[in-house]
Amino acid sequence: MAKRYLIDTNVIIDFSANLIPKKGSSLLSICFDEEPIISVITKIELLGYPLVTTEVKDLVSTSLVVGLTDEIVNQTIQIRKQYKIKLPDSVIAATALTLDLILLSRNTVDFSKIKALNHLNPYKL
Repeated sequence: MAKRYLIDTNVIIDFSANLIPKKGSSLLSICFDEEPIISVITKIELLGYPLVTTEVKDLVSTSLVVGLTDEIVNQTIQIRKQYKIKLPDSVIAATALTLDLILLSRNTVDFSKIKALNHLNPYKL
């Protein structure tokens, strides 16, 4: 089975602004050519921004948006209690863990605390 990725908000913003180095950008291009996967939190953060670009809107519209399930909510609660991470990041981490996805994010400070979470920083590939 091919690797599947959950794409964090900061990565989509940086990708659309051409800020990610070549290796990370290549990986993201593959993700976006297939069916990109994002959390409902990422959708809210991206589309809630007043100056959202058409490119970002298009990326969101072609993505599989994972909503909150009981399993994701329960995992989020455990992450919040154990690691004291902000709610949006806890939901994103819980989504990746619950669905066995690799999280693409530059937020390594928070996400590296969660040992069970498989995550990559596209800036460091």
